[in-house]
Amino acid sequence: MRKKIGNVVKFVLFVGLGIFFIYWFLAKLTPEEKSQIWDAFGNVNYFWIFIVFLTGVLSHLMRALRWRLLFEPMGYKPKVNTTFGAVMIAYLANLAVPRLGEVLRCGIINQYEDIPIQKSLGTVVTERTIDLLGFGLTLLLGLFFEFSLLKDYLYDALSQKIVDVPSLATLALLGVGALVVAFVLYRVFRKRLMQMPLFVKLQNMLLGFWQGIKSILHLRKPWLFVVYSLAIYILYFLNGYFVFLVLPETAKLTLLTALMVYIFGSVGMMITPGGIGLYPALIAETLVMYKVTRPIGYALGWISWGVQQIVTLVFGMLYLIILPLTKKNHKSEKQVE
Repeated sequence: MRKKIGNVVKFVLFVGLGIFFIYWFLAKLTPEEKSQIWDAFGNVNYFWIFIVFLTGVLSHLMRALRWRLLFEPMGYKPKVNTTFGAVMIAYLANLAVPRLGEVLRCGIINQYEDIPIQKSLGTVVTERTIDLLGFGLTLLLGLFFEFSLLKDYLYDALSQKIVDVPSLATLALLGVGALVVAFVLYRVFRKRLMQMPLFVKLQNMLLGFWQGIKSILHLRKPWLFVVYSLAIYILYFLNGYFVFLVLPETAKLTLLTALMVYIFGSVGMMITPGGIGLYPALIAETLVMYKVTRPIGYALGWISWGVQQIVTLVFGMLYLIILPLTKKNHKSEKQVE
C-alpha cells in the first residue's frame, strides 16, 4: 500500500512539475508570440513528420536488439519481438511513473521468455551504464564543438541577472578548488562515510556501473554491441535533424545543432515523465543560441516531443495486445504437437 501511494505521489509530483514548466514558459510569451506558435503548427511538412516517426521506431528497435545481446552470456536468446515489445511497454509505463518501466520490462521477459527477473535486472543496469557513458561522451563532444557558443550564451544570460559575473578562469579555479576540498574530505572522513547508508548506496551503484561495463567483454560479439549502440545515437541525431526539416524556419539548421538539441532535450527527459513541459522549453532555449525565435523553437519542441510520444503510445499499446496473443498461440502450437 505504501509503495502504491509512493508511486502516485511521484506521478503527481513529476507531472505537476511538467505542467508548471508549460505554464512558466507560456506566461513569458506575448500574444503575438503565441500566435506564431499556432501558425507554425499549420506549416508542418508531414513527410518529415513520418520520417521522424520512422527513425524513432528504428532507434527503439536497435535498443531492443542491443538488449537481446546481453542475455547471450547467460545462455538465453529471447525473441526480437519480445524484447522490442518489452522496451516499448517500458517506455509507456515510464510516462506514468518514472523508472517503473525498467522493472516492468524485466517482468515481461520473465513472463514470455522464462528469464529470471534477477538476471534481466543485471542487463538493465548494464544498459543504463552504457547509456550514461554514451550521454557523457556526447556531452563532451557538444562542449568541444560548441564551447564558445555555450559560454557566450550562458555568460550573457547570467550577466542580465547578476551584475558581477565571475570570469571563466575564476569559475574554473573555484571548480578545481571544490574538487580538491572534496577529495581531501573523502580521504579524512572515509571510514565515517563508509558507515553512511547514502554513501554505501552510491558506492554500490558505481560498482554496479563498473561491473556492467565489464560484462560487455563477455559477449560473444562485443563489436555488435558497439555497432547497435552507435546506431542508436546516430538515429537520435538524425531524428533531431529531420525534425528541423518539418518547419521551413528551421530547415537550414545543421547536424551539430541537432547534437545540442539532443543533449539539452535529454536533460528534459530525465527530469519530467517523457519530458512533458520541460523538453519543448529546453529545445526552444537551445535554438535561441542558433538565432531561432523562441515561438518557433517552442513549436518545434512540441512537434518533436509529440512524435516521440506517439511512437511510444502506438507501439506500447500495440504490444500490450500482441505479446499475450503470441504467448497464447505458442501454447496452442504446443498442445497440437
